[in-house]
Amino acid sequence: MQINLLSEVRTLWYNQIRVDRKAGVGLRFVRDLEQGKETVRLDKVNQVLQLFGYQVGAVRTN
Repeated sequence: MQINLLSEVRTLWYNQIRVDRKAGVGLRFVRDLEQGKETVRLDKVNQVLQLFGYQVGAVRTN
């Protein structure tokens, strides 16, 4: 399942500064995540995703 973080943020009327403060991560991290940076820390990704009721997990591929 793929989610678009930016659309989730806008749906909940969060801005980047509010997301970083609520999730306990840096503003730069939130910006990198929104822009699709491929090398991000999964623990921090989960901190942000928890605001929206998601978490990163293993998915079986065929």
